[in-house]
Amino acid sequence: MSLLAITTAAIRPLDRTAMAAARARQDQLTKPQGSLGRLEALSIQIAGITGTPRPCLRAPAVVVMAADHGIARQKVSAYPAEVTSQMVLNFLAGGAAINVLARHVGARVVTVDMGVAVDMPPHPGLRIHKLAPGTADFTHEPAMSRTTAQLALETGIAVASDLIDVGVDVIATGDMGIGNTSASSAIVAAITGRTVAEVTGRGTGVDDAGLERKIALIAQALARHRPDSTDGLDVLAKVGGFEIGGLAGVMLGAAARRVPVVVDGFISGAAALIACTLAPSLQPYLIAAHRSVERGHQAVFAHLDLEPLFDLGMRLGEGTGAVLGISLCQAACKILDEMMTFAEAGVATGS
Repeated sequence: MSLLAITTAAIRPLDRTAMAAARARQDQLTKPQGSLGRLEALSIQIAGITGTPRPCLRAPAVVVMAADHGIARQKVSAYPAEVTSQMVLNFLAGGAAINVLARHVGARVVTVDMGVAVDMPPHPGLRIHKLAPGTADFTHEPAMSRTTAQLALETGIAVASDLIDVGVDVIATGDMGIGNTSASSAIVAAITGRTVAEVTGRGTGVDDAGLERKIALIAQALARHRPDSTDGLDVLAKVGGFEIGGLAGVMLGAAARRVPVVVDGFISGAAALIACTLAPSLQPYLIAAHRSVERGHQAVFAHLDLEPLFDLGMRLGEGTGAVLGISLCQAACKILDEMMTFAEAGVATGS
């Protein structure tokens, strides 16, 4: 069996016994039942993911997958393709938004070159798994072969496994790749059945004419390649990106090891669609951090039956929303673990 097949088969249902214990404890804590809203439900979900009635998340990491896209040559972005490699260097220097927010929540930043168009200099903070110097332009040909699509997923699985082996206990997903909103819109349209216009936004900020051109190019590509909506590998190969496949693999690899995955914005959402097409059992392991401004993000939530934790009008990517989501996950677990019950505190319940 392939690593992908072994991993998807290893994703088990949430631990109902741990969830029941967590729910029972929540109901005994010194507060009206349900008064902490989503924080209570989140702690119970994480208990089920980890199989621990009182989970603690002490070693978070954000995996930022980076790759270039052939479709960027069609001027679908307001930024040139060179920005991908330049931003990777910024991540490694600690100067990007993801670095700042990761430091804020105590998360390790793991940057992965899945297919940046230029060779990146060696750096202790960079993992190089370059599949090619960017995908092919999927408006003319498939973005990658099916074999490469599987390799992208298996690379993500290996990255997640390596992190878990050294103690990481919650993983956030992040991305960098000029042109990747076009690939993500194509994926979302292909899998959800929505029209391209419904799920395609401005990305880095293209104008009205640029948006219309972007929509037309994606629609033409989908008509040309006809990806199979039930086959995540086919969709990824025909219209996806190396970093999107890598992130889908990270999600699968983490779930197979019972580690929560905090999903960032639109690009990570497209990766989640790919991953859940391959392994529907993954869905309960996903925690949607935030609602992106990107138009197609809501279609991802509707298809996967996910509800984001917050909406701050963000659309940067990089994992910025996801690391803020980690903070809420940690808070939810601390409430469950550290707060006293009525009996422990000697507080009357009123019943």
